[in-house]
Amino acid sequence: MTFEDWARTELPGLLRFATALCGSRHLAEEISQDMLINAHRRWDHIQQTDRPDAYLRRMLVNEFLSWRRKWSRFVPKPEIWIAETNADHAETVTARDELISQLGRLPRRQRAVLALRYYGGLNDAEIAETLRCSTSTVRAHASRALATLRVELTATTSTTDQRRTAQTGANHAY
Repeated sequence: MTFEDWARTELPGLLRFATALCGSRHLAEEISQDMLINAHRRWDHIQQTDRPDAYLRRMLVNEFLSWRRKWSRFVPKPEIWIAETNADHAETVTARDELISQLGRLPRRQRAVLALRYYGGLNDAEIAETLRCSTSTVRAHASRALATLRVELTATTSTTDQRRTAQTGANHAY
């Protein structure tokens, strides 16, 4: 398979993965572009590996983890675009935006583990191989990330519920 054939078929999925990993479509495009330049140079080697998709995914994750060296002045904001948004489901959209915001505050390795696990569908061994660490490190990153999200989202939810209760009480006073 030529590089161009691979790019036509597999690039959209890899770009979606990069967007979930980065939390920003623009940063995902930048990282993917840099990864593609490197992949094109090494395509003969990559094509001969057992799993070129895993190799390229690892390249993408490594590029994401080292983005600070290249874009020291760029601070990404989580802005994953949701394809289907209905105005009638404002609470769902608000909750999703809050989750995306909280994901953006996680350390890069924790975010990478969650993106590889829940978006990429990889198991702990595959994530460990991609990040070049042990499976226990992957589980530790996932555990810490999920605990942080639970605490942050619980605090946000209780604040929102308190505001909603206060507004409901104020509306009933009239």
